[in-house]
Amino acid sequence: MSSEKIDRVVSEVLLEKALHDFYCVGETCKGWERNVLDQPLAVKNIIDKGAERISAGIGIGDQLHDTSIARMIDHTLLKPDATIQEVLKLCDEAKQYEFASVCINPCYVDVCSEQLKGTRVKVCTVIGFPLGATTTEVKKCEAEQALKNGAQEIDMVLNVGKLKSGDYKAVFEDINQVVLMAKKYNAICKVILETALLTDEEKVKACVICRNAKADFVKTSTGFSKGGATVGDIALMRYVVGSTIGVKASGGIRTRDDAKAMIESGADRIGASASVKIVTGEKNQESGY
Repeated sequence: MSSEKIDRVVSEVLLEKALHDFYCVGETCKGWERNVLDQPLAVKNIIDKGAERISAGIGIGDQLHDTSIARMIDHTLLKPDATIQEVLKLCDEAKQYEFASVCINPCYVDVCSEQLKGTRVKVCTVIGFPLGATTTEVKKCEAEQALKNGAQEIDMVLNVGKLKSGDYKAVFEDINQVVLMAKKYNAICKVILETALLTDEEKVKACVICRNAKADFVKTSTGFSKGGATVGDIALMRYVVGSTIGVKASGGIRTRDDAKAMIESGADRIGASASVKIVTGEKNQESGY
C-alpha cells in the first residue's frame, strides 16, 4: 500500500473519530461499535474499506454470557526473571481455567508445549520483544525456532521507529515476513503496536499496515513501555481493522471489570498476568501485564 493511500485512509478514520468524539460525551459511548444503528456513514465507510459484515464488535453482548472470559485470555508471564517453576505453575493454571493460551518468552516454548500437549490451551510466544527494533531476518529466525519448538501463536513487536520515520514499506515487510513464517506452520500472528508510543494517526497507520500484511490480530502493548491498553485505543483499532482481524488488549488489565471494558470496546483477546484474579473476581493490587 502506498504512502498516499495510507494517508487517505488515516484522514478518513480520524475524521470519523472526531465526529464520534463530538457526539459521544463521557461514558455514553465507549466505541464506534455501540453506534452501528445510528451512524450509517461510519458503517458505510467500514464496508467500503472491505468489511464483509458489521457486528457490534467481537466479544460484545451475549458473548460475555455464552463464552467464558477465560477462553479469551492469554495467560501471560513475560518478566525477565521468570523461573521454570513459575512457568510450570502458569501452565497448570491455564489448564485449570482453560485459558486461550499461555504467553511466555521463547526460551520456555518447548517446556510449555510439552506441558500443554493434549489440552485446548495453546502456546504463544513473543518475537522482537519488547522493543521491536531487531532486524526482520532476526525476527523471522526467532519466529521459526519458536514455531519448531511448538509455538502455535506469535506476538511480534512492530518496528515503532520505522513507523514513526514514515518507512511504511519496511514496517509492512517486517510484519509480512513473520506472518508468512507463522502461516507456514499454521500458526496465528499478532502484531504489538505499542500504542502508548503512538499518536492516533500512527495507530491508524499501523492497523492499516497490519491488515494489509495479513496479520491475524493487532495488539495494544508489550506491558513494558510507559502505558498499556485503553478502551479508546481498542475502539479505534477495532474500527480501523473492522471484522477482518482480531484485536488484543494487553497491558494493565488487572480485574474482571478491566477485561469487560476492553471486550465491550471491541477486544476479542486479552493479555494478562492477573488472569486467575480476572476470572475468579479476586481483587488484585499488583501491577499486571
